[in-house]
Amino acid sequence: MYKYKIFSILLCVNVLFVNSQSIDPLLSIDKQNQIKWVDSVYNSLSLDEKIGQLFFVQTTSKKSNNSKEVIKLINNYKIGGIILSTGYPTTQVNFTNKFQQISKTPLLVSMDAEWGVGMRLDSIQKFPWNMSLGAIKDNSIIKQIGVEVGKQCERLGIHMNFAPVVDINTNSNNPIIGNRAYGEDKYNVTEKGIAFTIGMQSRNILATAKHFPGHGDTSKDSHKTLPTINFQKKRIFNTELYPYKKLIDNGLAAIMIAHLNVPSLEKERNLPSSLSKEIIEETLIKKLKFNGLIITDALEMKGVSDYSKKNIDLLAFLAGNDILLMSSDVSKGIKSIKKSYNKGNISEERLSRSVKKILKAKYKVGLHEYTSVIPAGIVKDLNNSSVRNSIMNSIKEIPVLIKNNENNLPLNLNLNKTINIQIGNDNGRAFNKYINKYSNVKSIKASDLNDLEIDRLLENYDNVIVSLHYLSRTPWDNMNLKISEADRNYLRILKKHNNKTLVSFTNPYTLSQIDLDSYNSVLIGFQNNTEFQKIVAQQIFGALEINGSLPVSINKNFMEGTGIKTEALNILSYAEPETVGLDNDILKKIDSIINYAINNEMTPGAQILVAKDSKIIYDKSFGKLRYNENSIINDETIYDLASLTKILVTTPILMNLIDDNIVNLETRLGEIIPRYQNSNKKNITLKELFSGHAALQAWIPFYKETLDK
Repeated sequence: MYKYKIFSILLCVNVLFVNSQSIDPLLSIDKQNQIKWVDSVYNSLSLDEKIGQLFFVQTTSKKSNNSKEVIKLINNYKIGGIILSTGYPTTQVNFTNKFQQISKTPLLVSMDAEWGVGMRLDSIQKFPWNMSLGAIKDNSIIKQIGVEVGKQCERLGIHMNFAPVVDINTNSNNPIIGNRAYGEDKYNVTEKGIAFTIGMQSRNILATAKHFPGHGDTSKDSHKTLPTINFQKKRIFNTELYPYKKLIDNGLAAIMIAHLNVPSLEKERNLPSSLSKEIIEETLIKKLKFNGLIITDALEMKGVSDYSKKNIDLLAFLAGNDILLMSSDVSKGIKSIKKSYNKGNISEERLSRSVKKILKAKYKVGLHEYTSVIPAGIVKDLNNSSVRNSIMNSIKEIPVLIKNNENNLPLNLNLNKTINIQIGNDNGRAFNKYINKYSNVKSIKASDLNDLEIDRLLENYDNVIVSLHYLSRTPWDNMNLKISEADRNYLRILKKHNNKTLVSFTNPYTLSQIDLDSYNSVLIGFQNNTEFQKIVAQQIFGALEINGSLPVSINKNFMEGTGIKTEALNILSYAEPETVGLDNDILKKIDSIINYAINNEMTPGAQILVAKDSKIIYDKSFGKLRYNENSIINDETIYDLASLTKILVTTPILMNLIDDNIVNLETRLGEIIPRYQNSNKKNITLKELFSGHAALQAWIPFYKETLDK
């Protein structure tokens, strides 16, 4: 019996010991070789070079690029890494290759790419912002976005992405986080953050959660000043730090420290969290047991740069940071840290801890076997079909229906006299185009009419779709959007009219400024991009289902988690070719074929539509009705299809029969139509028949048999 007790005690001790071991997210699979490489490189560096590894500087590939300055910093101070900023992909890669070529130790390349590398680089598609993604219920979609962003980073030679943002945005007036956060619920934010991290790190790209210890409930911007977080320690540990605890357990590689004043965690008044040993060493490292890379937010930001006359880089390092991001003066920073080291204020153990973590990360991402990035074809690779598909799949799940009296949505396709009144500082062209794919809807910008004209116009319509279109180029365009007095006036005029649907292409907080009582339905589309407008237009008429739920609260009537689901009707929707297993690049060949036909006067114009699995994947118009006229063909041009019966009916049936292996193009008429077995047509193949080469009589005047002599 005592044996069992002893065994049980040993087992419990062992379990406790295992659970107390914190994860090292920087360890590679071949950790023995990794440790040897790290020790070897570390021992080969001088003191100045070791300190240089702590510094990461920003580089841009715009016309006013700073490549010469970066090259000097690499040559003179042996910096550890760079953060890529704005520019064009090919130029950026060429600069990065040059920087790596001259660096004694390979550079760890990072980027602030929260919604993909398109956040920084020209000509690259952008993924939806976090607030939009926060509305998605299926977190596997977020994971796939993480994978795609990881692939983009991989292609560009980037090793670390300063994402995901895991701030809990509980302040609707937050000037810097807002749309960049997944929402206000700590569980939703955490699940999304974990999914994105797992996806991106599956491509061996280091994820960086930010902004520790939590920037979600501030009303000030740390780029300009030092915001204060006044919550008690218990609240911060239970809410703001909750995502970090879970992400650390899931192998998070890095954490970025914000510039915040947090009195409950740091006693010294107005000491930024990025310079606080209590917050970094005691809370993050000891209490949360984080072994990954610890990175300062940009040290040139006003939230920290104005704190002290002492060197900010030195203070940040003494507080426990490993990477000093965007120092105001690298030379002074290195001198200050070196001076402190020589005085004995910084131990060799402390210096090696950070430098070896950086070197360990470099090995993990493959920099011990560095190869340069190939610039050729990079723009196409970054905008590939997998990226496009992932973007559209996510947008389809984002829109949130918060009100739907008497199942108003989907709108009836047979509704007569429907008008779309567009309000805002941006356009709704794509929305207008796609709602007119389903019903004849007149679209008018409210700003083109005066009050009386709007009133008179609406008297002629039975149904009104009011759509709000505000700029969505970046999350900051509509982060704390105040609806203008002119737009408020339009909304007041519309209030007295019945049968209204409100569609908002901006963040949910904006709707707190609108009286929603007079609307039958309220649908939130989050962003005013073409892709969002295209999806929402289809959802209004039921071509696509609506699945999203509110990531933040609008008011007491529409709280976080609100979301009414609708089912799709049996009508055609629009989708990317990849969703039905077709390649978009192959479909582009249709353009060249029809343009060749027009240029060689085979036809003056055409409409071409390709649909598969109830999804329209290609829909374009070309040319004119006649060569010598100005009648341009568009998607409203009407054709008589009487002579196209064989193409539109018989051909799809044949395609289906071939797919089912019932016939093939070499099958003969005599084999499938018994009455032709003994005729002179028995050997005609289906290929000959459908190609127009069967030598059949072109036309038989059957009508003559009906004439009375």
